[in-house]
Amino acid sequence: MLLSCTPRRARLARLLAVNALRNRALPDERASHVVAEPAANAAIHGRVPGRSFRLTLYVVGGTLRIEVADTRGDRRPVLREPGAGAESGLGLLLVDALADRWGTSEGCFPRKTVWAEIGFTAPEPDPTRSGAVGD
Repeated sequence: MLLSCTPRRARLARLLAVNALRNRALPDERASHVVAEPAANAAIHGRVPGRSFRLTLYVVGGTLRIEVADTRGDRRPVLREPGAGAESGLGLLLVDALADRWGTSEGCFPRKTVWAEIGFTAPEPDPTRSGAVGD
């Protein structure tokens, strides 16, 4: 999904991700929080006028991979302990706690991607859906 770099579109990224996961009967609780942080960071810190950010969700086996790419490769997120009473800087701590792994990677300059992976138990196929073998 390609979304404009605004706080409203960052919220939309979270809602679209949850909807896509629910439509595939995949767990969305942890993922919704993990999507929210890099999407918000892309809209705030990764913003370049006229450029969008991209949200990509992959499912491979029992792993959901979340990727948020923006065009501010010079501004990579850093996990750090916030000071006492801090009102910002907590988002990556949440990603770190909820995701099994996360990190950043460089794309074609000036793009960077923040990614996170969440493991889950794959749902059993529903034999009542089309494509089922039987009768």
